Amino acid sequence: MRKEEKTQIIESLVAQFEVTPNFYVADISGLNAAKTAMLRRACFEKNIKLLVVKNTLLRKALEQKGLADSENLFPILAGPTAVMFTENVNVPAKLIKEFGKEHGKPVLKGALVQECAYVGENQLEALIAIKSREELIGDIIGLLQSPVQNVVSALVSSGGGKIAGIVKTLSEKE
Repeated sequence: MRKEEKTQIIESLVAQFEVTPNFYVADISGLNAAKTAMLRRACFEKNIKLLVVKNTLLRKALEQKGLADSENLFPILAGPTAVMFTENVNVPAKLIKEFGKEHGKPVLKGALVQECAYVGENQLEALIAIKSREELIGDIIGLLQSPVQNVVSALVSSGGGKIAGIVKTLSEKE
């Protein structure tokens, strides 16, 4: 590979980090062509961009981009490496677990998710448990709606007369 090609690959990786700073590093070695095609298809369906890259080029791209905590991934950049870029932070972890159960690979090497490095296959469950931005917003909205729903249901239910009586008694005391 010529130096110009390597520079172009590094620049494209840096540009990809701009668009999707969350990525997973996995080992897909040992998968035959049919299983690799199945993995690529599954990634495409889940809006994951799967790239097989040389470790040195990935390392240089990470160094050039200067992503927070990315230096913790340098020790895992050995052997065959596939990078999964995603906007939905836990989808690749779920895919790795599901596909890995059935086919034995891919194996998680590490991930950089929400500016935190996760190193090792033992981090897969923690990555699955991470909630996406949309899930967190839904949880917050649910928490905000809960007290309002309790008050409204209390007013509407048969106990609403009790609350109305308490409010009336309090207003009369003043």
